[in-house]
Amino acid sequence: MSSLTTPTAPSFSAARLNIDPALETERITASLRDQVRGTLRKRGLVLGLSGGIDSSVCAALAARALGPQNVFCLFMPENDSDPDSLRLGRLVAASYGIDSAVEDIGPPLQAMGCYSRRDTFIREIVPDYGPDWACKIVIANALEGEGYNISSLVVQDPTGRMQKLRMPSSVYLGIVAATNMKQRTRKQLEYFHADRLNYAVIGTPNRLEYDQGFFVKNGDGAADVKPIAHLYKSQVYQLAAYLGVPEEIRRRPPTTDTWSLAQTQEEFYFALPYDLMDLCLYGLNHEIDAEEVASATGLTAEQVARIWRDITAKRKATRYQHMGPLLVEPVVEV
Repeated sequence: MSSLTTPTAPSFSAARLNIDPALETERITASLRDQVRGTLRKRGLVLGLSGGIDSSVCAALAARALGPQNVFCLFMPENDSDPDSLRLGRLVAASYGIDSAVEDIGPPLQAMGCYSRRDTFIREIVPDYGPDWACKIVIANALEGEGYNISSLVVQDPTGRMQKLRMPSSVYLGIVAATNMKQRTRKQLEYFHADRLNYAVIGTPNRLEYDQGFFVKNGDGAADVKPIAHLYKSQVYQLAAYLGVPEEIRRRPPTTDTWSLAQTQEEFYFALPYDLMDLCLYGLNHEIDAEEVASATGLTAEQVARIWRDITAKRKATRYQHMGPLLVEPVVEV
């Protein structure tokens, strides 16, 4: 006599992050229409288009929500930008019929001392650093040990020789402060065009970036609407396929496009590629057992626990990023 077995519930996997892209597109576009036309009382939307997956999806959603004639995109290259970013940004704007303009922020950044200030701090530990050199900041992988993630400076001299150096906190903070001028200058231009058009400004962070404070306060963190901040990056890619974002952009590895040396997002900020970070973040948010998350990601349970500690630490460290101005006492809003 054969015995019947009760099927076990499926374990946690990447499939848990699957969405219905058509329904999600309708939900987001309906929300955008209500927010822009109703709450904000604006005529359209402005966004900076970088040629990355997040800004491309936001451009597509904006065009669907309000019509491409009511969306305006900016390409804002600077001295360290990858030329592909401008080319791919233009490809997106053309794909959705969105009007656009190029604002080269290299000259204003140079006039404000962005590059010279950064280089002055670098020369505190690399005295020979000059115009023909290149640099980036990388972070120690959270899987490799306990405690704080330590950032290091990577420089390349004119012969191509690379060095990786530890930085005192004053050098790290100075380099980052100078580099943050790029995001704040871009946002200033977005709001100039938004003001002249009576448009609102789109912010493009996905859930992973928003949760972990991966943005510059009053720079790329400033916006009137953030339509994909609730979506894990894996879900943004699902929307991108549905919305017809050019395949070249969907295949492009996520980058910061901020430094003169090529840099991935996990090198600078995240411990893992976005698909694994999504699963770890989802697991933490939904109190899924570390063993199940480990099985889904190919990590050990201890490595998952380390990633969770890193996520929690970044949430605490970047709480300031999300805060508005502090008041002595509450003030009635108009």
